[in-house]
Amino acid sequence: MALVCGGRLWLRWPRPPVAQATSVVTAPVTTGAATTAAAAPKPVPAAPAFQIPVEYYTLPNGLRVVLSPDHTAPTATVAAYYAVGFRTEPRNRTGFAHLFEHLMFQGSQNLGKNEFIGLIQKNGGALNGSTRFDFTNYYEVVPAHKLETILWAEADRMRGLAITQANLTNQQGVVKSEVRVNVLNQPYGSFPWIDMPMKANKNWNNAHNFYGDLADLDAANLSDVKAFFKTYYAPNNAVLAVVGDFDPAEAKAWVQKYYGNIPSAPQPPKPDLTEPRQEKEQRFSQDDKLATKPALAFAYHMPERNTPEYYALVMLDQILLQGNDSRLYQALVQKRGYSDAVRGGINYLGNQFNYNGPMLWMGDLVYDPTVQADSVVRVLDQEINQLATKGIDQATLDLAMVKIRSALYDQVSGSDNFGRADLLASFALFDNDPSRINRLESEFRNVTPELMQKTIREFLRPTNRTIITVNPLAKS
Repeated sequence: MALVCGGRLWLRWPRPPVAQATSVVTAPVTTGAATTAAAAPKPVPAAPAFQIPVEYYTLPNGLRVVLSPDHTAPTATVAAYYAVGFRTEPRNRTGFAHLFEHLMFQGSQNLGKNEFIGLIQKNGGALNGSTRFDFTNYYEVVPAHKLETILWAEADRMRGLAITQANLTNQQGVVKSEVRVNVLNQPYGSFPWIDMPMKANKNWNNAHNFYGDLADLDAANLSDVKAFFKTYYAPNNAVLAVVGDFDPAEAKAWVQKYYGNIPSAPQPPKPDLTEPRQEKEQRFSQDDKLATKPALAFAYHMPERNTPEYYALVMLDQILLQGNDSRLYQALVQKRGYSDAVRGGINYLGNQFNYNGPMLWMGDLVYDPTVQADSVVRVLDQEINQLATKGIDQATLDLAMVKIRSALYDQVSGSDNFGRADLLASFALFDNDPSRINRLESEFRNVTPELMQKTIREFLRPTNRTIITVNPLAKS
């Protein structure tokens, strides 16, 4: 399987929607001189806004279900999200959440090894699974007339996984090979997507090697796997999202038929993920025997998710880091030629919406050996300080809004509907409110230039920052 943790996942957003439109009230626009009340201009008609249909309910066993019909194409997407990820795996079992993701493709009660994958592919579908900070997900995209078949197959995995020593031993070897190939034997292999959370965070849940220590992977045993499955893969720890060309009443009947009698399980207390406020800049340097050029990554602790400052920092990410028009690309690449690219964003293992807990706003670049790391940091400080001192005018804020709006509608209108399913499942899992998907744009429109400056001063201060530099040891 192609797994998210096999490398960075740049989940940006695919093309604008072509679906039902409803009306939303927007601020009326007036032009010209002031008019009297008798001659007041007629309000401008409300602009059409894209509204995603959301039906949300919970089965008696605790399974949360989100249905979102979209008849644009004759396909259906099924996404099963389990509330267990890197942050909630057991201590001394680093990489266990990822290992378990592999095991979910090894067979179930009615489908043997590789038969789940074969069932999807033989019906013209596509599938994948991934492990993230706060969830593990599995999704399938199939022709619409195969929706019932896929609901049955996904439920068969939730009902009873084929947990055997042979499967465990096999997948331990696969995951260890993946670690060696994708991380240990690649230049910048763990930089900065694994390295930075381990350096910037203090809480073990947020700061351990989530890809997996080889010794910890070897130590996992069959009883660990059985207990993990029984606890975390229970319906009351999961969300099922169904998006695409289907009849909601028919889909509800199938969900009840195949998932309704899967038993729930007691859930352990949620781990404390809180991070202390960072009061001093942290700097680290590490050697890379395979790298030929130096590299630098910076990270700032994010505001709490869904707060006004959170939305402001998402907009600052657009201004500072996203696209060739961003301040850091222009300053570091176009103006000074330090590098050919500056990458980054919020949540390197997904996007700014599909996480739940402490997060970092992060950027990284591989730069010319003639450049000093302090020169890169100086430019970073200059661009942030300029916004902090001069402020952000409305035109800049409006441009950031255009970029966010375009990206958001790209995500929720992709041809495979995965982007929409991802947001619906994430908001159900973390907020118990998948309809949040229709309020995101208005939340960003509430951000003001004053809030942007307040957010810069509190969250983009140097004392809230961690920097990692890579010292290249390979010859070019």
